[in-house]
Amino acid sequence: MVSLQVDGGYSAWREQALRALAAGWSPEQLCWSEKSREAGAASQQMGLDYEQSLPVSSISLREPQVCEPNAEFAVRISKGLSALLQDAALCRTPERWALLYRVLWRWHHGERSVASVADEDGARLYEMAKAVRKEKHDMMAYVRFRHCGQGKRPEYWAWFEPEHEVLEWIADYFSKRMGSTSWCIATPQRVALWDGENLQLRDAPANVDELRSGPSDDQVEALWLRYYRSIFNPARLNETALQQSMPVRFWKGLPEASLIPAMVSEARNGARRVGQSGLVARMPGKSVAVTADSAQPIRGELSVLERCRRCGLWENATQAVPGEGPTTARMMLLGEQPGDHEDLAGRIFVGPAGQVLDQALQRAGLDRDQLYVSNAVKHFKWEGRGRQRLHISPSPAEVQACGHWLREELAQLEPAVIVTLGATALTALLGSKARLADFLSKPFLWGQTWVMATWHPSYALRVENAARREEIVSGIAQALQMGWQLANEPTADGA
Repeated sequence: MVSLQVDGGYSAWREQALRALAAGWSPEQLCWSEKSREAGAASQQMGLDYEQSLPVSSISLREPQVCEPNAEFAVRISKGLSALLQDAALCRTPERWALLYRVLWRWHHGERSVASVADEDGARLYEMAKAVRKEKHDMMAYVRFRHCGQGKRPEYWAWFEPEHEVLEWIADYFSKRMGSTSWCIATPQRVALWDGENLQLRDAPANVDELRSGPSDDQVEALWLRYYRSIFNPARLNETALQQSMPVRFWKGLPEASLIPAMVSEARNGARRVGQSGLVARMPGKSVAVTADSAQPIRGELSVLERCRRCGLWENATQAVPGEGPTTARMMLLGEQPGDHEDLAGRIFVGPAGQVLDQALQRAGLDRDQLYVSNAVKHFKWEGRGRQRLHISPSPAEVQACGHWLREELAQLEPAVIVTLGATALTALLGSKARLADFLSKPFLWGQTWVMATWHPSYALRVENAARREEIVSGIAQALQMGWQLANEPTADGA
């Protein structure tokens, strides 16, 4: 086994890896280790004013590239793999250098699949790089600078505890965005210093724990805390979303985190219910002298039919559509179910099919007010297609469930004649499956009641042939006329 020690991150590993590749050492022959920084930092001390601290040297943040250690040996890799290797090198895990070398070794020997997430080594490489990239994002979001005071350098101080070695990257990020403002970001492992012109990195000093709290006289932070508390709305608190967007592990470095537990507790104990009601009450506006009870719309009591839950059709219907007509009517017209227009209006046969029915009644010389008109099913069954609600025939179970209301109507009316419009109405009346063709325009006795079966008016709307449409309307009119004659024939007792 050959032992290789990495001292200096990715660039140091790259140099060692290229030498190992040039020597032909396989991943199984190498044992990777990393030099500890704790010994070198044990004697150093550091305060918030870095001008009084030990001197540090400037560093270069140029991204290293895999290149040739000498003129005779070179390794060429894709830009994507180079980015993955550099990000994964920042992942704080003992296996990183061995994994990175194994990936580089396999690529150098022609195994391009190693850069795929479907490969075992590639998947682990992507996983490490993803963790590092997330940590970069989190550090950008959750680093909080505190003002050190007038005339002090650095002007701002921040403490952060990253899970991975992203300080160098984030330091470069802030140096490009904060101009000549000096600042320092301290972590348990390293410290980044920016004096307005030069960026410096050093190992964490021995007194690093004393640097956690930072400056104590930050007036800007007091304003920030006041603002943070004032915008908090307990009525909109979502604790799960809060912890997902602001993980608890970052709270120790956020000044506003000290307010969160108390605000959450207040919301749980009643503040959520009132929210900003105090502010709303003080808003200017015209007072309306009306009580809550009188502001409610006038609604009639729900009928027994409207409260029906015998089948599931009520869930998607606007309302139940009851039968209409005088309770003394001698003839009853029985259709299938309400349509789209009937469902919205709450009245029977007011849509296109109702217009066909009115045309047939006119030809038969009848007035709708003389008849009782109803449906076998009282709720509209439909399916959506774009902006339209298209009719669906009710199932036998739904027809059977609605039979309760039909029996109540028949018991109250006791009609002499029932004209059924369509096969569904005929089946609902007889209680078993019936073919309309077998009963069409042939009156028959059902108990003491004459029954006439004819087409449903909507059938005429579905026929494209004009002559056939005229035949259907005429057939409905003849059935209505025949039914009316039967309804007005004298009975055996002279009634």
